Amino acid sequence: MSEQSTIRTLGARTAAQIDEGLRAHMNKVYGTMSVGMLITFAAAWAISGLAVTTDPSLATGQLSNGVMLTGLGALIYTTPLKWVIMLAPLGFVFGLSAAINRMSSASAQLVFYAFALAMGLSISWIFISYTGMSIIQVFLITSIAFAGLSLYGYTTKRDISGMGAFLIMGVIGLIVASVVNIFLASSMITFAISVLGVLIFAGLTAYDTQKIKTTYVQMAHHGDDEWLAKSAIMGALSLYLDFINMFMFLLQLFGNRE
Repeated sequence: MSEQSTIRTLGARTAAQIDEGLRAHMNKVYGTMSVGMLITFAAAWAISGLAVTTDPSLATGQLSNGVMLTGLGALIYTTPLKWVIMLAPLGFVFGLSAAINRMSSASAQLVFYAFALAMGLSISWIFISYTGMSIIQVFLITSIAFAGLSLYGYTTKRDISGMGAFLIMGVIGLIVASVVNIFLASSMITFAISVLGVLIFAGLTAYDTQKIKTTYVQMAHHGDDEWLAKSAIMGALSLYLDFINMFMFLLQLFGNRE
């Protein structure tokens, strides 16, 4: 049942209350996501600054592009620890998804912010590999695209839930292709993955926004505020992942390397 038909089954007063609650719920989703994004990029910028140096006497390592690394930089970019750092955000996502029903909403929010911090560590390399201006430009492009797609998902009367299965299959395909390309190192495959990645996560932005809205409308009349609070956090996580992945793929396409 769509959210419109669900609202029609309720009284006018209840429908008005749910409409007001929906706006507050979406504000909670976007607010939590925005704080998480701020944590991620602040952490990535700070860590990248601590990881590199221009003083040869302080350098303990070097990347292939000639960037001199501090002890911290050598540790997180050139040792096996880099694989732990790369996979840590994925562990947070699976862990939070599996344990959300056993956690309080306050605990779930703290875990989400810890995930955002781990993501900042894992993508800190972008501030070393790309110019600051191109990162800002791509971030603005992503923000505008995300806002438009999310607005579409929120306002459209069309049911786009059928897109979900195809988009998830697309994400799985991207992961498989990315793993294969680690060994092939093909620039053409990298370009194709980036283009498809942008399109897939653009679709997921609209899909996830509509799903968050529909889920709230269907469940709000039960009056379970704790469940709705945790639902807002999981919604923020979904949209955060859509944004960060779209940003990273756009950065690969349009970012200017140092």
